[in-house]
Amino acid sequence: MKRTLLTIFFLSFYLSGVYARSEVDSLLGILDKTIVNRREYTAKKEENIKVIKQRLEGVVSLEDQFHLNEELISEYQSFKCDSALAYVDRNIEVAGALGNEAYLYNSRLKQAFVLSLSGLFTPALEVLESIDYSKLPNHLRVLYCWSYIRYNENLIKYMENRTYEKRCFSEIERYRDSLVGLLTQGSDMYLKEEAFKLRAKKAYDESAKIQLNLFLKEKPNTHSYAMSAMGLARIYKEIENVEQEEKFLLLAAITDVQLAVKENESLLALAIYQYKKGDIDRAFNYIQASLEDANFYNSRFRNTVIARIHPIIEATYLAKIEQQKRNLRLYALAISIFVLILIITLYLLYKQVRIVSNGRKKLKRINEQLVSVNQKLDEANLIRERYIGYYINQCAVYLDKLEEYRKYVHRKIKAGQIEDLQKLSSSNLVFEQDVDSLYSDFDATFFEVYPNFVDEFNNLLREEERYKLKKNQLNTELRIFALIRLGITDVNQIATFLRYSIQTIYNYKSKVKGKALADSDHFEEKVKKIGSFTRK
Repeated sequence: MKRTLLTIFFLSFYLSGVYARSEVDSLLGILDKTIVNRREYTAKKEENIKVIKQRLEGVVSLEDQFHLNEELISEYQSFKCDSALAYVDRNIEVAGALGNEAYLYNSRLKQAFVLSLSGLFTPALEVLESIDYSKLPNHLRVLYCWSYIRYNENLIKYMENRTYEKRCFSEIERYRDSLVGLLTQGSDMYLKEEAFKLRAKKAYDESAKIQLNLFLKEKPNTHSYAMSAMGLARIYKEIENVEQEEKFLLLAAITDVQLAVKENESLLALAIYQYKKGDIDRAFNYIQASLEDANFYNSRFRNTVIARIHPIIEATYLAKIEQQKRNLRLYALAISIFVLILIITLYLLYKQVRIVSNGRKKLKRINEQLVSVNQKLDEANLIRERYIGYYINQCAVYLDKLEEYRKYVHRKIKAGQIEDLQKLSSSNLVFEQDVDSLYSDFDATFFEVYPNFVDEFNNLLREEERYKLKKNQLNTELRIFALIRLGITDVNQIATFLRYSIQTIYNYKSKVKGKALADSDHFEEKVKKIGSFTRK
């Protein structure tokens, strides 16, 4: 059970951290977009001021002028300090003309406040010291104490020499005690000052609790909402709750930018936070925006504060940019080397592919040659098989005939029939019959090997010269080329087989070549290529 509860606790803690991080990331994105649109917010602020000025132009009543000037002071005191001071001076004149002492003190206190915001601390102190506190009504005494507190807070931020810092804190504590005494107990302003007192006493948790409750009452997108968020960010910084610190700094900065508040501390504080966090790009972006706002507001005080941190962030940012440039150069060099290696590799690969391709072509040619050789060998084997069988058979036949002839002659001699033998030897009939039988058997065997010989041979001749023979029968001319097709190219052998003279064989060959379609010189080579044989 304990283990389960512990697991649930850590899981809840982890999920809350993830949610908080997600919320901060979302707010960072909103602020970045808001800063990009700063000109639009400034233009909107200027348009609001323009409307008030237009209302002021037609006003005759000094009372109305005073109140419209108050509106302009309210708009300008966080936008442009010079303009705010100008309208404060006008109201001092109007208050004098009206003879209204409360109006005059109110304007003088606002003058001191704007002077301290602009960094003119000596004139601001002179104005405050010139005011008789005892003559002030209660609501202006509140403003008087509050102005002294802000004067000392700004002076602490402005001073580089910390000699007078303790004195300033003492003054703040004194005037805050006076202020709390003037406020209605339990009011929002009372609670806010109580929270500040607790923070000064380092009671951070109690202070944070009060300020968070007050923050939840504030209306979003108002200057008081931004100031309340900024107060919470400071207290969370003290208790080292960095995620809450960043969150409320972001809320304050977003609101200030959207309201075109040029005298703001949130962007500067956020820039320092992001710098410490290591997000140099955002730190530089925020410090630049803060510096532009300070220049626009024309505050020597804010410029001085920014000037202390701006060079550090800028130097780090420039160093990062330079490092990125060096990295880019290294990456470019590495990529160039890689591309060079890739080109060399591709070239070598291309060469290997060419070698392999040529090897394949050679292998293909060799295979084709082997196929051709194999075909020729198969053909030669087939011819050998056919004609060896044929001539063995012929030999057996002629041996049988010779044996019969011997027996016949023997009988005739034994019978004394010499005249019959003389008649037999003087006749060519039997011999011619044997020759015809020989050629007939030769033709039949040849057509077994080359069944389409005559058709393919005719394709080499002119159409009117083509041979028309009986099936599986050759004439003397075709037998000459049939023997050539069988590989017998010796004219003497051909002449002996066909029982013609050598000259007659030449004449037959010349006659047939004369019938060729073209190129009679290579006619015999074409004849040797005739035929697809079939093994049976």
